[in-house]
Amino acid sequence: MTPTTSSPTTPRPPRRRTVLAGIGAVPLATGATTVTREAPRPGRAAGHAPTTLLRGAGLVVTMDPALGAGDLGTLEHADVLMRDGRIAGVGRRLPAPAGARVVDVSGMLVLPGFVDLHNHLWQSSIRGGCHTQDLYGWLAGCNRATLPRIGPQDMYRFVRLAALDALQAGVTTLVDWVHPIPFDTSEQYIRALDRTGLRFVYAMAHNTADLDLVPRVKKELLDPLPLASAQVAVHAGMDRLDPLRRSREVARDLGLMINSHVLEHRGDRAQEPIRSLRTADAFGPDLLMNHAIHLTDDEIAQVAEADVRVAHCPLSNMRLGSGIIRLPEFARRGVRTGLGHDGGTNDTSDMFGVMKAAVGLQRALHQNAEVHPTIPAVLRMATLGGAECLHMADQVGSLTPGKRADVLVLDPGTLNFAPRFDWLGQIVLNGQPGNVSHVYVDGRARKVRGELVDVDTAEVVREAERAAARVRAGA
Repeated sequence: MTPTTSSPTTPRPPRRRTVLAGIGAVPLATGATTVTREAPRPGRAAGHAPTTLLRGAGLVVTMDPALGAGDLGTLEHADVLMRDGRIAGVGRRLPAPAGARVVDVSGMLVLPGFVDLHNHLWQSSIRGGCHTQDLYGWLAGCNRATLPRIGPQDMYRFVRLAALDALQAGVTTLVDWVHPIPFDTSEQYIRALDRTGLRFVYAMAHNTADLDLVPRVKKELLDPLPLASAQVAVHAGMDRLDPLRRSREVARDLGLMINSHVLEHRGDRAQEPIRSLRTADAFGPDLLMNHAIHLTDDEIAQVAEADVRVAHCPLSNMRLGSGIIRLPEFARRGVRTGLGHDGGTNDTSDMFGVMKAAVGLQRALHQNAEVHPTIPAVLRMATLGGAECLHMADQVGSLTPGKRADVLVLDPGTLNFAPRFDWLGQIVLNGQPGNVSHVYVDGRARKVRGELVDVDTAEVVREAERAAARVRAGA
């Protein structure tokens, strides 16, 4: 099972008694507050996030063992208080601060937002494409054939479509590995991400001649956005050692993580990606490896020793016939691992499906229903585990007071989810994006009662369809 100890960047958990009392020295109102179901309202673009009290959840999954029962910190019939964009309290019968927006979530489940460690949002433009191909065929027939035909404005439309899809499915933090694109296209890409209200990491890949764009994009486009951060995306391989070294230097100068696809396909072995990353001095806790399917025992040991982080993308790996990651070995070695959608070869955003596939693949392979990841382990991978991989566990991934208020409310009263038997198991095995009732990012409501806030979904789809038609016409 994935270790449940805090990452080095995670602050010491507060004492349980303090948390259950409301924590954070929150001023409390003495008067009664009316509890109502919250209606959709436009998102707020500026100012402080409103104070919101989620009242009376059937189950709160805090992902903090100091805040409830078991490794996942579960509390029944509990409240969650969000104030100034942070978690201000978790417990039972929390008094409502003056002016708080109180949302009745009785009978519902509350948990941290999902962390999507690996995506390529622009690939919504090729959903379902090249479905008879493996990775190499898909890259040639769909990925490389399409990207050069997407201009800045159409890039905005594809990215906005996919980012909203992720948001409505419960993703609150997303890492997007972005292929080399011009600066003006990056502007539109980042604008689309910012408009959704997601917390995002823009992992930018650039050709060697354009490496100067990395600090420029970070300084001009990302640094002004409070929910944005950056990584340097690279291609690993001994044949790319010089550009890999240069990218590592840029990342180190900017204090950024390196993000690389590694051994996704069995044919990648010829490029010696692990050796190249070690030679370039990029092998360590500031490296996020995507896929990492075809690692040897020795390479897994090296990954563990160096505290490299791994993004597992089971639905994409299944779709492309790439193979099955050795998750039980990773867990035994203590490798920090989270989950990712992986863009066009996941075809849609559904972290519930990703979790179920991560569990099911290992059970089928090992013919063992108790093999890692278990249901609690995969829930942790989708939340706090992903945050740990990004060195963001002090900010997101659990409902620990003081962290940013990235929160999901799930409605179990649906045909696919009911009746209650084992809610933790049902989140993974029965959950669907349609069960996501509310999404809060940094304390702001982004989805309310099943509807995205201040988003004309039909228009977003129409614009993406028009963009796709233009791209096809330019083929």
